[in-house]
Amino acid sequence: MPSFDRRGFLKAAGTGLVTLAAGPALARAPLAGTQVPGLYRMKVGTIEVTAILDGHLDLPQALFPKATDGETGPLLDRAALPRAPHVNSPVNTYLINTGDRLVMIDTGTATAMGPTLGLMPKNLAASGVTPDQVDVVLVTHMHPDHVNGLITPDGKPFFPNAEVVVAGAEYGFWTDQAIMSQAPKDVQAFFQMAQAAVKPYADSNRLRRISADGEVVPGITAVAAPGHTPGHTGYRIASGNQQLLVWGDIVHAAAFQFAKPDWSIAFDSDQNTAAASRKRMFDMTATDRITVAGMHLPFPGIGNVVRDGDAYRFVPVSWRPI
Repeated sequence: MPSFDRRGFLKAAGTGLVTLAAGPALARAPLAGTQVPGLYRMKVGTIEVTAILDGHLDLPQALFPKATDGETGPLLDRAALPRAPHVNSPVNTYLINTGDRLVMIDTGTATAMGPTLGLMPKNLAASGVTPDQVDVVLVTHMHPDHVNGLITPDGKPFFPNAEVVVAGAEYGFWTDQAIMSQAPKDVQAFFQMAQAAVKPYADSNRLRRISADGEVVPGITAVAAPGHTPGHTGYRIASGNQQLLVWGDIVHAAAFQFAKPDWSIAFDSDQNTAAASRKRMFDMTATDRITVAGMHLPFPGIGNVVRDGDAYRFVPVSWRPI
């Protein structure tokens, strides 16, 4: 067996490295400079679900009235987030393909809320779906980051062939002129945007108001979750033995509200009722091991709720093929 000459090997290796260093520079790929499309796809039984990112917003910690600096700091540390005055809150929408129908759940912000949002149309296109293919739009509630994507900048339907479905209590609240007139001026703008978003669908008899619970599309059932708004609604998708609960705005800041379910956000219409709905949803999904999707959970906003002592934590889905 030939002997190994360590000194000779190191000398030869060094010579090779010098030769490489003296040679021409290797070509470098240019930086992409943009993010990949905000999409994630999964199956619920035979139903295909696509998470579609609209963007993100930064929520001041002051929007959580029960939060204190002594509590938020450790919670941010636990989530590996900076101790900043704002918490990042994604805005997600979902496209459901039942096999018979294409159903959007919420539509994002369009141009209403700044440059970090309004990506739904571009990401929807990247998914291979055009707006005219969408049959139904299910609305969790009528805040601008959920319904402004219903219309184009000139007020026409973005989904020209779709029926819009919304809880009757929600529609009644946001279209009530007497309630709007009593609201502060800045809040009145929310009413005006909500009314403008649904108007072309209502005018063309393509808006359906539903009661609190019940099937809205085969395979999709409405689940009442009031508090954030009067008619705030989740949607349960079921196929075979699998379920996904798209729960709307049950959570706005994942780093805070799983650990502190009683922390409501300032613009909940009824903070106590919102907290009760959140606790009920946490308990139900943790007990029954129902996967959830949330409009303000870290994209794609899909995962499971598990108990953590007297509180809860969120376990995000892992990427997998479908």
